[in-house]
Amino acid sequence: MSGTIRQLRHHVPFAGPATREPLVGDEPCVRVSLGFTPRWFHSRLGMDLGERWHLDPEYRYETLVQIKEHLHETFPMVPEFVPEYDARGVERNCATIDGVYGIMPIPLLYGLTPVYRMDNWPEVKSDGHLGKGDIDVLSPPDPGNASHMRQLLGQMEWIEKKAGRIHGYVNYQSVLNTALKVRGNEIFIDMMDDPGWTRRFFRHIMENMTAVATLVQERQARSGFTSGILTVSNCVMNMISPAQYEEFVLPLDLELSTRFPAFGVHTCNWDATPYLDKLRKIGKMGYLDTGTMADLGRIRRMFPDTRRCVLYGPVELEQKSESELVEDITRIAREYGPCDIALADIEITTADDRVQYFLDAAAEVSRRIPNGPVGGSP
Repeated sequence: MSGTIRQLRHHVPFAGPATREPLVGDEPCVRVSLGFTPRWFHSRLGMDLGERWHLDPEYRYETLVQIKEHLHETFPMVPEFVPEYDARGVERNCATIDGVYGIMPIPLLYGLTPVYRMDNWPEVKSDGHLGKGDIDVLSPPDPGNASHMRQLLGQMEWIEKKAGRIHGYVNYQSVLNTALKVRGNEIFIDMMDDPGWTRRFFRHIMENMTAVATLVQERQARSGFTSGILTVSNCVMNMISPAQYEEFVLPLDLELSTRFPAFGVHTCNWDATPYLDKLRKIGKMGYLDTGTMADLGRIRRMFPDTRRCVLYGPVELEQKSESELVEDITRIAREYGPCDIALADIEITTADDRVQYFLDAAAEVSRRIPNGPVGGSP
């Protein structure tokens, strides 16, 4: 691995949207990253994951301890689910800012109104998208004066007193995702009808992302928790062409990659293959994911120093036969490993034994292919 690239792995906070965390270094050839929807926890444990969960760090801590104990009891082989209490009986990773505001920390800077739900992440009001005239693309970023950021900083004070360090990874989303939240589908028209304004808007979002991440991470560092991670969630990349990505988004992703020690790109459960030549221009790529339909061997050859992840859909997990699951895991290991397989958004309709079978199958494949073949698909 290149000394200039810090590898990151897939991370799903309990009851929060997926993000990334530092690679530990002892991961198997195929590491399964489990993620359950907030509805899963609400249905099984009866907890309210709405406004109080996001605004009250003590309540959130209590629910996360309960969640972690339940997950460890249900899936004892998963290292991330093992409770770790310190000498005072505090589970330090549950005193966290993980998942706070869901995917909304940056969109809320633009004055959008959050809608909290007891069994899902926060969203914006359905009629909450802004017109171009409502967006000041020239104002300097000032996240410390935003009400939700002041509230978050107050939470961080409580967490530091509780656990000694302020754990967690805020989901900063991306320039493209945030623009869609703020403007709605009009952003795709903006790119064609007013490219100059769109570029200014996108840069304004990037500066806000940088300012928020810097504010949060500097406060965490003073408590003894350091990350330096900025990953972008380009979930709607496939709604623009590779040429549009290169013109409007790539320059900003490149710039963000130089501002933080560790950087990665989430492309969601799509086929990232058409965008690979553009993404390859990001030299410091610590993480990259795609859907199973992508050319996995090509991605590994193009990004040998990157921690790779493939997103495995919950519908596939539920509906495929056991032999088909093993076949998929083996193909991923041979063509893509070492890598993560993200089982995100698992719903209450998925049986526990089906999840456990996938975990067992991945562990067996990793025993047979301990390090992954080198140099592309066999």
